[in-house]
Amino acid sequence: MSEVEKYYISYNNVHKLCQKTAKEILARNERPDIIIGISGGGLIPARIIRSFLKVKGEKNIPIQAIGLSLYESMGSTGGGEEAIGKEVVRTQWLDFGALKEHFDSLIGKRVLIVDEVDDTRTTLHYAVTELEKEVQHQQKMLNRLDEPTIFSVFVIHNKDKPKKVDLPREMLESGRYLAAETVPDEWLVYPWDAEDIDEHTRLAKLQGHD
Repeated sequence: MSEVEKYYISYNNVHKLCQKTAKEILARNERPDIIIGISGGGLIPARIIRSFLKVKGEKNIPIQAIGLSLYESMGSTGGGEEAIGKEVVRTQWLDFGALKEHFDSLIGKRVLIVDEVDDTRTTLHYAVTELEKEVQHQQKMLNRLDEPTIFSVFVIHNKDKPKKVDLPREMLESGRYLAAETVPDEWLVYPWDAEDIDEHTRLAKLQGHD
């Protein structure tokens, strides 16, 4: 893939998009109780958006990480291009022991799931589906079926393309799917993947992504 086909994103751009989305969340009075970042691309946006979701007098929102692998390296390209995997592999899941330091479970909480990009939607679908299963299991065990958990999704970029799977209709219709920007189906290059951050930022500015 040639350089002109790459879509360079700067840290400055990510920062501003997180800030914009946080304002929308707070304006709707939907500040989450916990943020769950999908590693590795969702961790930095999760930390940034938490800063903009701070409310005076309130505790910092705890961040948990889940590890889901869908992309696999295409060694034959020589350029580090990534190909979509067919199966989501769970490499890390929630530490419920740490969660208990803040609250007893995810039951009855607002949960914001964060990733960098919504490509085929496979990873997001897996995360939402599996977390919903976790909550349903906890609800049955604790006999707390009348306390709904509200999941939302935030991505920096949504690729404008058909998705392989979908998210819950109620989430989409209620506006709890938040994409800061919808972009063409191009190769997105994020700053945390850059070998030369100065050159990366220069290219992002040239493309207007700063």
